[in-house]
Amino acid sequence: MKYTIVIEKTRTGFSAYCPDLPGCIATDHTLDAIKRTMAEAVEFHLDGLRAQHRRAPAARTCAAEVLVPA
Repeated sequence: MKYTIVIEKTRTGFSAYCPDLPGCIATDHTLDAIKRTMAEAVEFHLDGLRAQHRRAPAARTCAAEVLVPA
């Protein structure tokens, strides 16, 4: 399953969250590390839902970049 994550730069590294999985967040020091950490966080979150006999929410969020004139 594929979920969109949002990554934001912080003073000490990066933080990220998954809009389709409320409460699924992580922080790490590098961009590569936050991507790996969020993949683990999403997997952990989905395992928790399964343990509670709940279905994983559909992945509905998408992201895009737009170009605006300077």
